[in-house]
Amino acid sequence: MSNQIQTHQTDIYKNIYSGTDAPVLTKPKTVVKRPSMYKVILMNDDYTPMDFVVYVLEHFFNKTTDESVLLMMMVHNQGSAVCGLYTYEIAEAKCNAVMECAAEHGHPLECTLQKE
Repeated sequence: MSNQIQTHQTDIYKNIYSGTDAPVLTKPKTVVKRPSMYKVILMNDDYTPMDFVVYVLEHFFNKTTDESVLLMMMVHNQGSAVCGLYTYEIAEAKCNAVMECAAEHGHPLECTLQKE
């Protein structure tokens, strides 16, 4: 190989690796933001039976009987208790399901959402 060709090839490699000859395409960084979380809160009332509240906690929030009784007592004594922490869509669906079930059984149980 002639000296001139070899020098030209060396220059091409230098330009490629130094970035002076060919543009380098970079993928823009995407920042993934975690979704906002919402608390589902049961509110106390004077009419909903305690055993129905325990049923709701077991059925809709997958709590054990012991956890359900503890949360039910918190609702009764403190006026409210957080049943779970979910994304907005799931929290809203759970809240609606609880309210619908309570209405079907004739209970005025209140369930609300609160952004964390």
